[in-house]
Amino acid sequence: MIIQSFLRWADTAKASDRARAANALGRAWLESEMTSDEREAALMAMTWLLDDPSPKVRLALADSIADAEDAPRALILPLAQDQPEIACQIIARSPVLSDVDLVDLAGRGDEVTRVLIASRFIVSLPVCAAIAEIGGEAEIEAMLDNPGALVSRQSLRRIAERHSHSTTIREMLFSREELPGDARHILALSVSDALAECSFVQSVIGARRLDHIKREACEGATVTLAGAAPQEDIPDLVEHLRRNGGLTPGFLMQALCSGKLDFFANAIVNLSGLAERRVRSIISDGRFHAMRALYESAGLTRDVSEIFVEATMLWRRADRGPEPGLFGGLTGRLVSRFRSVTKPDGAASELIDMVEKLHITEHRQSARAYASFLAIEAA
Repeated sequence: MIIQSFLRWADTAKASDRARAANALGRAWLESEMTSDEREAALMAMTWLLDDPSPKVRLALADSIADAEDAPRALILPLAQDQPEIACQIIARSPVLSDVDLVDLAGRGDEVTRVLIASRFIVSLPVCAAIAEIGGEAEIEAMLDNPGALVSRQSLRRIAERHSHSTTIREMLFSREELPGDARHILALSVSDALAECSFVQSVIGARRLDHIKREACEGATVTLAGAAPQEDIPDLVEHLRRNGGLTPGFLMQALCSGKLDFFANAIVNLSGLAERRVRSIISDGRFHAMRALYESAGLTRDVSEIFVEATMLWRRADRGPEPGLFGGLTGRLVSRFRSVTKPDGAASELIDMVEKLHITEHRQSARAYASFLAIEAA
């Protein structure tokens, strides 16, 4: 009888009156003590209101039940798929929506829907993963800016792969300590590409010179990332660089000369296919021929592998006993040892040229540091 009276009244009532009734029904269903028959009748009436032609009515109903944990799913799910101003109340607020519901809504919805999902008070790992996979820049920015969004390292990596071109997203990712090393490398390359595409930079430096500078800068930045990466990130970073052709002899030598020994060892493990324990044992204790065989199994040629063996021996001596100036002079000693014996047009010669540039850079950095020290002392 109650539902019949309500339906007869709703047929002739104004939209504003129906909206007030819808809101009152929702609040009564959640807050009032009702018999089972009354609750069933109220639910039936609210279900009928889902088809009301006036959006104001459906909006009033959505607003009344959006925050309730025990709101009927039979109402929540249809309202979440209603027109945007109605759906947003449910999508942004309702605790009834499960991860499965939210992932489904993200996949079938538009940008506005995904921004609302990304801005919820709590966004779970699976939902964040879905948005990371399909979301545009607006959705990703909303998610990264939301302290309640539980974004996994894998999702951060995927965001870096998909949105490294976005300056805002790059900055948001760089600010996260948990960002994996391979994702940082992707972003660093993106910054380099953006600078290289700048017409002003191209006109000042020239395309050919710019390509050379870009390559050297990328390798230097990657070595820095390798040294700063947590131990658990190094294998993934190494594999990422291998897939992208980044584990060149020049890059490996930079890592070795700059003391990134954990990274260097992981790279040799990856390239050689040998067990990590054996690789580390040879690097730390192996004789000349064992080291040369190890480096050649990683794809280095005979003349290049001998330079790596010598560099490894120098690091061992520095690590096991004090020898003044050795750490800073490793690159200089390599240049002195191999400059006269490498062929001018060979791979070894190119490698020694790179080592010499490192040596010059080290000297300049030392000079700057010394000058700064003197300035401080004078003050």
